[in-house]
Amino acid sequence: MPASLRLAVIGAAHAHVRYALDEVPLRADLDLVAVADPDPATAGRYAAEFDVPAYDDHRRLLAERQPDVVMIAGVYADRAEAIVDALRAGAHVLADKPLCTTLAELDAIEAAQRETGRIVTLLLEKRNYPETLAARALLADGSLGELVQVASTGPHKLNRPTRPDWFLTRKGYGGILGDLAVHDIDLVLLLSEATEGTVTGLVDGSEFALSGSLLLRAGPVAATIEVNWLTPAASPYHGDYRMRLTGTEGTAELFWAQNKLIAATTERPPWQVELPPRRRPAADAFDAFAAGLEPEISTAAGFAATRVALLAQESADAGGVVVPWQLRGMSE
Repeated sequence: MPASLRLAVIGAAHAHVRYALDEVPLRADLDLVAVADPDPATAGRYAAEFDVPAYDDHRRLLAERQPDVVMIAGVYADRAEAIVDALRAGAHVLADKPLCTTLAELDAIEAAQRETGRIVTLLLEKRNYPETLAARALLADGSLGELVQVASTGPHKLNRPTRPDWFLTRKGYGGILGDLAVHDIDLVLLLSEATEGTVTGLVDGSEFALSGSLLLRAGPVAATIEVNWLTPAASPYHGDYRMRLTGTEGTAELFWAQNKLIAATTERPPWQVELPPRRRPAADAFDAFAAGLEPEISTAAGFAATRVALLAQESADAGGVVVPWQLRGMSE
């Protein structure tokens, strides 16, 4: 890796592009070299902010600017093609979730990654929340015993008037389980260290499903994950995200929106756990790239969470059939 990483943005349709852009002024080892988006206005807006070239063709950007790392945050259905092209151009990929919208696209991304040996890391910011970091510490030190169950809810505000047309179609969006549930699937896989299990998904019957749920067996751990776009507009939270971890010796309840973690064990009544500082969503990835290392959310981990999420969506599309899954080579 060069002393200063050359970063390019390919696709800026989603506001999560800021996860990468916000790192640029904070780091001496990171230079934004260009922004590409099929919409010239979108590319131009971000490019002008950093005084870099704007492109409407990402392949031309890759050929002319030769970035070391590419941030992918475009239309969901367009991400797989951009990721494959970036990998084959020799760049590492930092991707907003969802990584892609179909299992065939995921297969193509995995094949390109194997061919090139480049890293693909998925931005799953719930890993970096203080509540998550504290809960992981409780499990690691044995306070909760062995993890047995996980129950998670992920409500969101739709804010329909602000959503672009592509977001509200199945073709452009992909599906609610592939998009919203992937965060908590990743946490279940991380905390359980499971490499096989089953998943069953259900969604409402509309083309753009507003609600979905899944039952995930991850090794010995059973998890329920509910997601929706039904948070009332008057709510003070975009989403009052919560997760309950049940172990053989205690429980931990994560209230992400309220910045709170409540734990209880067989030896200690409920208490509010002191939380560590929040991590910036993309900081670890750029630290790792600069050091020539794999980020904490490794290529294998991002592929694993994506595959299980897409299998859950496939299950839902088939009426809620039970789908087995098995992963190889997954690590943190």
